[in-house]
Amino acid sequence: MAADRHDAGPVRLGFLYPGHAAEDDYPAVAAMLGPQVVVEVVHTGMGEDAHREDALLEIGGRDRLRPGAKELQARGVDVGVWACTSGSFVFGWDGARAQVDALSQDLGAPASSTSFAFVSALAALGITRVAVAATYPADVAQRFATFLDHAGVAVLATGSQGIVTAAEVGTLDADATVGFVAAGDHPEAQAILVPDTALHTVRLLDRLEARVGKPVLTANQVTVFEALRLSGRTARADGLGTLFAAGTSEPVTQPGR
Repeated sequence: MAADRHDAGPVRLGFLYPGHAAEDDYPAVAAMLGPQVVVEVVHTGMGEDAHREDALLEIGGRDRLRPGAKELQARGVDVGVWACTSGSFVFGWDGARAQVDALSQDLGAPASSTSFAFVSALAALGITRVAVAATYPADVAQRFATFLDHAGVAVLATGSQGIVTAAEVGTLDADATVGFVAAGDHPEAQAILVPDTALHTVRLLDRLEARVGKPVLTANQVTVFEALRLSGRTARADGLGTLFAAGTSEPVTQPGR
């Protein structure tokens, strides 16, 4: 792993994670990136665990996120990311921007969300045509496609597993995950996006990319990438897919940010 910035010392990345499902992906990534990257994960309340618009708007509301932001601030993080895709894109592009602006104010540090993390990762790789392999119900998956369209990303296929709860997503095994991601590909897509932080993916990235023969960007993977981007660090590591194999020479600027 390489993590570079002009000043020395480890970077401390903060993540607000809703409930409990695949939060162990974050220390797993940190272990792969090495001692220069420290992760702090704070769990936020979920109310109702449901991939449904009303529940997602409540999960991603400022009242839900503010206590976690203050906890991350107390832990001395350099940046913070709302580690929830559906709980950010459901607000729409402008609403998601307002959400991370409020998070940054409450945190006292740069902030973003997993939805914007996908946009940053695509920009870093120069990818503009994608397929989406989503665990969500079809209507929620389409909201993600609409969010990407706002960023100038063409979604050529949108797959949906129709899973309502994050708890159920967190129980999917490796074979099931690889199967539905591969089934969600499109021949003209430059990459496949897998947008659910409740899904365990970081230990499967090499297997996923070998199966489909193209980059696979997953929610927890891009969330860490986004935190590093905010901190001004660059990182490379084996086992974390094309995104971290390529790294970036300069911090990436999000379109529209």
